[in-house]
Amino acid sequence: MLKNRRFLVLIALLLSVGLFLAACGSSDDGGEETGGDTGEDTGSSEEAGSEGGDFSVAMVTDVGGVDDKSFNQSAWEGLQAFGEENGLTEGEGFDYAQSESDADYTTNLNRLVRQDYNLIYGIGYLLEPAVSEVAQQYPDTNFGIVDAVAEGDNIASITFKEHQGSFLVGVAAALKTESNQVGFVGGVDGDLINKFEAGFVAGVKSVNPDIEVDVQYAGSFDSVDDGNLIASNMYSKGIDVIYHAAGGTGNGVFAQAKDIKNSNPDENVWVIGVDRDQYEEGAINDTNVTLTSMVKRVDIAVADVAEQAMNGEFPGGEVLEYGLEDDAVSVARTNEEALTEEIITAIEDWKEQIVNGEVEVPSTRDELQTYVDSL
Repeated sequence: MLKNRRFLVLIALLLSVGLFLAACGSSDDGGEETGGDTGEDTGSSEEAGSEGGDFSVAMVTDVGGVDDKSFNQSAWEGLQAFGEENGLTEGEGFDYAQSESDADYTTNLNRLVRQDYNLIYGIGYLLEPAVSEVAQQYPDTNFGIVDAVAEGDNIASITFKEHQGSFLVGVAAALKTESNQVGFVGGVDGDLINKFEAGFVAGVKSVNPDIEVDVQYAGSFDSVDDGNLIASNMYSKGIDVIYHAAGGTGNGVFAQAKDIKNSNPDENVWVIGVDRDQYEEGAINDTNVTLTSMVKRVDIAVADVAEQAMNGEFPGGEVLEYGLEDDAVSVARTNEEALTEEIITAIEDWKEQIVNGEVEVPSTRDELQTYVDSL
């Protein structure tokens, strides 16, 4: 459980994220390797500039890119909000380095170290080996790794209880499906994405054990075409709700659902987004194919740890876990027409049972099998 002090940080950052994004929008134009200085006066007053002092923070994306409309983008939005809150200038006080391939991870981390950033994040478990290696070489620089655990007194490991949020969107999918067939599209098959899969299937089966769940993995987080193809096959065989945990690959799932809806407005096809509220990704004409999203507040987490580091309280060597009880994992309710009162009530009921410890959500396939067998 997080300390009370950190709840205050989360609340303040939630407000700043909303205000900042409303004014400026998300960073969708970061095609260059680093974000660069946009020329905007994000720290125009001396008072604002003094809030952050000489502190600086940067992040390295995985191959999904900073504008993946999912995991990396959420982290970048968190750093933007943190920078705005503390009068930091993009390109100096906060920045990002975009990775085009796995080979860029170590290179980007080293470059940011040479640029004297105080705290450097690796966004995604794929960066764990590179973060561990570079952090060992530079013990005076602080590092954060998201969605993985790395050893080192200068590394903070940021993890989430994704299986809990995935369980709740599984409940939503089970109550929304008309065909009793739902799908799960993962990026890379591994321990992390298996948490999403296990939680989702458990949520579906808790509502109706007879619902069929088709699980497929694309093998990458940046293949829109593969996401599109998998979704096309799923929808064509009667699946009407797909939950994706696939980063940029998930954009292909949205594209396919919108194509179907555009061709036949009466067809009920739904997508459940991941990491951030992906309601906008499902917009088509006067309707929307995004049923809901499993929101993982990567933005809040990276900003929270940055705040601690700036205040001289960097949680080096610690494993931080954010979950339902912290409101760091949640279910988006933006699509008010699609999420009926029945679905919302069910989500809240199951959430209470999970937070109270009455329901232990499985996080692996073995745990899932035991859970399903007990239903």
